[in-house]
Amino acid sequence: MSQSVRTRPEGSGQALSEAYDTALLDLDGVVYAGGNAIAHAVDSLAVARAGGMHLAYVTNNALRTPDIVAAHLTELGIPTGADDVITSAQAVARLISEQVPAGARVLVIGGEGLRVALRERGLEPVESADDDPAAVVQGFGGPELPWGRFAEASYAVARGVPWFASNTDLTIPSGRGIAPGNGAAVEVVRIATGAEPQVAGKPLPPMHRETILRTGAEQPLVVGDRLDTDIEGAFNGEVDSLLVLTGVTDGAQLLAAPPQHRPTYVDADLRGLLTGQPDVVPDGDGFRCGGWTAAAGAERLELDGDGEALDGLRALCAAAWTAAGDGSCGLDAGKGLARLGL
Repeated sequence: MSQSVRTRPEGSGQALSEAYDTALLDLDGVVYAGGNAIAHAVDSLAVARAGGMHLAYVTNNALRTPDIVAAHLTELGIPTGADDVITSAQAVARLISEQVPAGARVLVIGGEGLRVALRERGLEPVESADDDPAAVVQGFGGPELPWGRFAEASYAVARGVPWFASNTDLTIPSGRGIAPGNGAAVEVVRIATGAEPQVAGKPLPPMHRETILRTGAEQPLVVGDRLDTDIEGAFNGEVDSLLVLTGVTDGAQLLAAPPQHRPTYVDADLRGLLTGQPDVVPDGDGFRCGGWTAAAGAERLELDGDGEALDGLRALCAAAWTAAGDGSCGLDAGKGLARLGL
């Protein structure tokens, strides 16, 4: 995929599981939410895997180790090995190891996933700013992470110790709704110190590099629910992407997406891996997909037709993105989305 401005979702005559050798799947909001499998995820992934597609699970959540994530997926009915899981903890540990001496101490603000990833790179996790750390690393520590850990990070960062963050997702989906993510915790330390961390996770290049190194993917498809991490990460890595609407992104956010947040394909859930994707084609002053046509009027997006709601959403995306050019769309999309039930 080139980094030119995307003005409409693309189509595929093949099932995506056949067109791409590896699915790089986000976890929260794509495969599970709050620890429970999202509808259709288990069966869809089983069919894709049986057809020869390699499945790799790529998460910005640095809390859990690959072993624990793999065990959880296996319990959900998705057989997974630890080597199939790539975390932002691994990406940030590699980034740190390239900038500090071998065996250096690293102050950890987060969970066991960070500690395991640091040890894998030959680094020594420590708990205090007074342990003479060569770096500070911050990753999601879960809801029980004590407030004092942010103070510990702030003491070290204020002394000039290099600061790294696994990721800066402001939110994370849970079984009860949307909760604060590691980005919110990073903001606490930023406010206290005025410093800026080096960030490894999606959408930045260190995470994509880590993923390709560990999977060996030649024709990967990024599958995610977030525009600002999954889809932008695919854009930065110049690979194709599938947005599924089972997580944080809704129809209105998709229509307003700037170029770096526009996915190659859009589908309701992971069943989208098992099918081709319908073409979105020019039609008069607008675009047609399936039984729907959409065009940008003077003040709002005009939608007409019937059939699959997702076809209507794809047509609306084409109209919105074309109207927006290289920016976000300011046209009213409410009536069209309401008609589609989105």
